[in-house]
Amino acid sequence: MKQLKRWSVVAATLAAVFFVSCGGEDESSTKGDSKVSAKDSIQSSMVDSLISLADKAKDYERKFFLADSLEKAGVISSVRANFLRGSSLHSQNKRAASEVYYKKALDVEELDDKDVIFYSRSARTLAQMLSVKNDYETTIRIAMPAVEKLEGNEKAQSRDLAVLYYTIGSCQMYLGHDADAAQSYENAYWHYKNSISKKDTNGSRIRSAVTGVSNITVAHLNTKHYKEGKKWNDRTDSLLYLYRLRPDADTDFIDRNRARIRLFHACISYDAGNKAEAEAAFNAYQETDYSKTEQGQLDGNDYLMLAHRYAEAAKNFRTLDHWIGFRGMKMTLDNINLYLVPKYRANAGAGLKDSAIYVANQICNAYDSALVWSKRDDTAEMATIYETHKKEEELARTQWEVEKQGHELNRQRLIALGIGFVLLAGFMIFYMVYKRRSFKLLQDAYGQLEEATTARERIESELRIARDIQMSMIPAGNLESEGLDLFASMTPAKEVGGDLYDYFLEKNHLYFAIGDVSGKGVPASLFMAQVIRLFRAMAKHHYSPAEICNRINDELTENNENGMFITMFIGLVDLTTGRLDFCNAGHNPPVLGGDADGGNFLQMNPNAPIGLWQGLEYEGEFIESIKGKPLFIYTDGLNEAENPQLVRFGDDHMLQVLRETKFANSMQIVEKLKRQVEEHRAGADPNDDLTMMCLKVG
Repeated sequence: MKQLKRWSVVAATLAAVFFVSCGGEDESSTKGDSKVSAKDSIQSSMVDSLISLADKAKDYERKFFLADSLEKAGVISSVRANFLRGSSLHSQNKRAASEVYYKKALDVEELDDKDVIFYSRSARTLAQMLSVKNDYETTIRIAMPAVEKLEGNEKAQSRDLAVLYYTIGSCQMYLGHDADAAQSYENAYWHYKNSISKKDTNGSRIRSAVTGVSNITVAHLNTKHYKEGKKWNDRTDSLLYLYRLRPDADTDFIDRNRARIRLFHACISYDAGNKAEAEAAFNAYQETDYSKTEQGQLDGNDYLMLAHRYAEAAKNFRTLDHWIGFRGMKMTLDNINLYLVPKYRANAGAGLKDSAIYVANQICNAYDSALVWSKRDDTAEMATIYETHKKEEELARTQWEVEKQGHELNRQRLIALGIGFVLLAGFMIFYMVYKRRSFKLLQDAYGQLEEATTARERIESELRIARDIQMSMIPAGNLESEGLDLFASMTPAKEVGGDLYDYFLEKNHLYFAIGDVSGKGVPASLFMAQVIRLFRAMAKHHYSPAEICNRINDELTENNENGMFITMFIGLVDLTTGRLDFCNAGHNPPVLGGDADGGNFLQMNPNAPIGLWQGLEYEGEFIESIKGKPLFIYTDGLNEAENPQLVRFGDDHMLQVLRETKFANSMQIVEKLKRQVEEHRAGADPNDDLTMMCLKVG
């Protein structure tokens, strides 16, 4: 049956080609331009019908074959042919191969009017594909020349330009170019409005505008630009109102987008500190039909996680497990980040440790499968690209043979051009040999590049997840409690780091700790995770800071083959009396006091770092009361931060800032020092993790 379909396509294509061939130049010259226009119209209609039939049948191989045949016959341009090849491969999930042809479609100096729509669709699709892969620089490099070519062209579709500008803006925002992104988004908005100002028979233009502007809101929320996101959410609401006025408006589309607007409003309000307004908006979201769908539940978890309603989010994730299985969702690296990592964070935040561990194991197992699939898909893509190049070589040989036959049939010219033809033939043979060799080199280089890129992307993705898991293990930066002001911040120098901070409040007693693991990267982060687990277990058993150091040291030195260690400052504060019991294990001395009484470094007994060797006995100390005096603790990523000239921030500079800053709250102190360090580095990469904690009792 497939063979019969294939031959029917061949016959139809040959018919189209025959029609074009029979037209002839003489007929057009004798019967006038109107006949040519009529013929072109019929020809175009036949081509569109053939392609439409292939699309409806989802026979994308047939579509690829049609593109080859029609281009060879001169029926369609190379721009359209490459667009059809790219879309055919794209529909078969052969992404890398489809990118090759979309790029070919864009490789034109002058853009013919009849090719504008295929050029713009190629540019739009390619830009979206590249941005999804987080290849922001390449996306901008391809999309910017495309919009420059399309702007001012009467044949260009406003919707295509709007999507291109939106994609450019999102890439600029993720790269931190906020001003450029704002301008690109405004350009996108103008084109969306321009598209809906034209005749819109079925409402597709305004639906595209609503979806596009809503996606701009999402980009702002994903990058934590909540304040700017409000403007775009309001614009989405206005566009949706216009769509609702249409008699043919789709109620499901209205409900879905009204739900998204309310959900985004909730997130924006929560970030602005308007908790009551945020809750009201989220309750309104839950009243929509969309919120009750599986996708709606998953979207709703964004707000629940933001609002620290972890238990509700964790429950939602459990109910969504069957949906994921029903859809047959393949756990790619992207899907792991989208679904499993937030699921882990929700369970961890809700205190559901067993569930969190189970999900962590799911992540590990899914990674193994994801990497296998990724490698298999890459291999299949390379095979497709190789076959594609073979087809192009065959097409080149066929075209050369046609030219050769034409020379042989024209005997009068053959004699006159004999020498030239021999030279041409020799050149073509040489060119074919050269092309084959070049392609082999290109194929090898591409294979190496693909392998290196895949490995890099895998590592980067693993590090991103490791960072998410690591950051989810430490508590929130601030602790709100009567008689206590505490704020902490941790900024890893790499994707994952070895610094830590933790605290545990039980009744009127606060346990807290800050530490710095020797080394950086994943090994340090694993060591850090073990220390946090041990600290929390010891604190819950109400051990003294010195005893906690003793017990952690015994645990870490038992099987410490890598010789890793950690410096720590562990404290216990009685919030009623202000008494501070502490033990310093080789860590930087904290600063007690501030602007009012002149902060100074704590004078402490020396203790060795934890993890060096077994049997160490750590000595504890105490201060009768620290009420009213801020206590500032930090890692050496602060005082040892270096500028491009390798000059350190220094203890004296840090002490000067603390003494000269009038204490308002703990967050103010931490954030100010963070800014001071950034100014000092003057663009230099951080040489160490930076962790700070400030607390004040009473």
